[in-house]
Amino acid sequence: MTRILHGVDITRGASFRGVVDFNQRYRLQHVDRNFKSTITTIVPLTDMEKLFQLRIDDDAERATFGFLPGQFVMLEVPGYGEVPISISSSPSNKAYIELCIRRAGTVTNLLHRARPGAKVGLRGPFGTHFPTGQMKGHDVLLIAGGLGLAPLRAPIFDITENRAAYGRVHILYGTKDPSQLLFDYQYETWRRVGGVELSIAVEHADADWKGEVGLITHLLDRLTLDADDTFAIVCGPPVMFKHVCSRLSARGVPMDRMFVSLERRMHCGMGKCYRCNVGHTSTCIDGPVFDYWSVMNLKESI
Repeated sequence: MTRILHGVDITRGASFRGVVDFNQRYRLQHVDRNFKSTITTIVPLTDMEKLFQLRIDDDAERATFGFLPGQFVMLEVPGYGEVPISISSSPSNKAYIELCIRRAGTVTNLLHRARPGAKVGLRGPFGTHFPTGQMKGHDVLLIAGGLGLAPLRAPIFDITENRAAYGRVHILYGTKDPSQLLFDYQYETWRRVGGVELSIAVEHADADWKGEVGLITHLLDRLTLDADDTFAIVCGPPVMFKHVCSRLSARGVPMDRMFVSLERRMHCGMGKCYRCNVGHTSTCIDGPVFDYWSVMNLKESI
């Protein structure tokens, strides 16, 4: 017997067959799957940041877990909560995942007190990514300010490991002072990669600093660019986007070839809590990586 509800045949109507996905979960990966993981190594970077190396416990899960540069995971401290963290390791590395974590809240403060061997959970990966595949055959600018080097590290790995596929590669990095520099043990490694130029500046030098002093825009202004053949990835505080991207735009680099990460707006990773909303856009789902043209058309995004 056919059941009728207000004139609608709910046994035959195509729109009512199967399970209705009210949450549009098809847009997300591994929403509920929690990868049990172990912190294997903790490297202090600054007074505020540490690099955590995590290993997924299950061999099969570890072998199949993958991500693209610019994506993030939800990192859970059982019993206390979880936080969104951009992945800082190489996408080709299946042995472990690296997360650079700033001590800023309850969960991150707990993580800074952890020791190797601590158990955590991972969900993800989530979000959009930097289109490094689209950049092949072109010059690439990799620009970071402060903590922005953490999400930029994954595309740096991706590009330097496939160096022959790209044109000239410039890495520009700036911080407030030398004490805030991240991953300083890797600078010489990046410089030794053929065709990669690394420039670093601090706003305020100390007695031991021998490098450039000034804003990161000063490094950019001195750079020779082929605007028609350049892509840019920019990570850092949102105020930096306007200064860097406006300079690139003034020099002829199209806004749809500049990519920024709005990672600071990420929260639940699923677009449910609405804390990441910018207008009609959920940063957790539609981002965190956007081209700069899209960012300029999102009210109050930066």
